[in-house]
Amino acid sequence: MKIFFDGGCRPNPGAIEVAVVAGGRTTILRDLGEGTSADAEWLALIHALTIAQSLAMPGFVLLGDAADVVAKANGAVKCRGAALAHLERFRVLASAGPPPRVRYIKRSQNLAGIALARLHGR
Repeated sequence: MKIFFDGGCRPNPGAIEVAVVAGGRTTILRDLGEGTSADAEWLALIHALTIAQSLAMPGFVLLGDAADVVAKANGAVKCRGAALAHLERFRVLASAGPPPRVRYIKRSQNLAGIALARLHGR
């Protein structure tokens, strides 16, 4: 199963919102506190993993357009600073099951990003 995730904030830094699309259902969470666009992407990834685990679907893949977050979640890039807390939270959640597959996709292919853009009339 493909699970799409995207996060954003307005302005940057600003109010965080995330979207996850899984199994044809879109979940949008708003007002998740204040932070940067990177914080928003991490929270979107974490929420996508939570949804994937709740669906108990084997073989899911988490798809997002934040290359930096995807690389750090996969351990391909060293994580530093504020992102460390997000990475640790992701790893704790991930330890509850098989290692999640996290992949980068183009913004134009990200159904969650498209859902957030529609929310704001773009």
